Amino acid sequence: MRAPSLLLALETALRTPGIALLEGGELVAEITLPCVQPVSEQLLAGIDALLKLCGTALEAVDAFAVSVGPGSFTGLRVGVATVKGLAFASARPVAAVSTLAALACAAGAPGDTVAAILDARRGEVYAGVYELTQALPSPKLPDGLFPAPDLAARLPPSCVLVGDGARLCAETLGAALGAGARILPEALARPPVLQVGRLGYALLAAGGGIEAEALAPRYLRRAEAEARRTGERVETAPL
Repeated sequence: MRAPSLLLALETALRTPGIALLEGGELVAEITLPCVQPVSEQLLAGIDALLKLCGTALEAVDAFAVSVGPGSFTGLRVGVATVKGLAFASARPVAAVSTLAALACAAGAPGDTVAAILDARRGEVYAGVYELTQALPSPKLPDGLFPAPDLAARLPPSCVLVGDGARLCAETLGAALGAGARILPEALARPPVLQVGRLGYALLAAGGGIEAEALAPRYLRRAEAEARRTGERVETAPL
């Protein structure tokens, strides 16, 4: 699969949803959606506004990238459903990007080992550890759902920690890692939607795109109703 020229990226898993347009893997423009309205009520209008800002149209977009989780259940459903709808009719390829991988890439530079950690509530966190490279990051701990002490025992002795879950578990993680833990202030991380776009571009260039119908969120934790129905609290990793 050839690398796309124009790629539209969506990040709706985190608290501040974003939309970005990239050309040749480089940012053209991006916008952040305000948190005062549900993302479902503003995402399509935001896409339209961004494309108009860039002087282009949806028909010119070659491919899509979307963060597929973990994160907000509602945000993930909206983002994935939107991309499926936009890509399905035209058969344009889609890159499914780990939210944690994008957050890790937004927080470090090639050579860094970054643990991206999000608050999953109920005393747990979503986390993934990535060694950053010039291309796709190398996962050192696959994205998963962990109690903070379990995660602390799995982290490498020296790494950058980023995300609201890192600050939430700072005492536990700091006690386990000591001087090897460096918690990055959220304000220092570059916008995750840009990283969703860049990772999506790299995935597509490497042949890792999928068809729209195969796109699905990765919640990691099952919704309560599904957990009661299946008796399983954590999602099974895709084969």
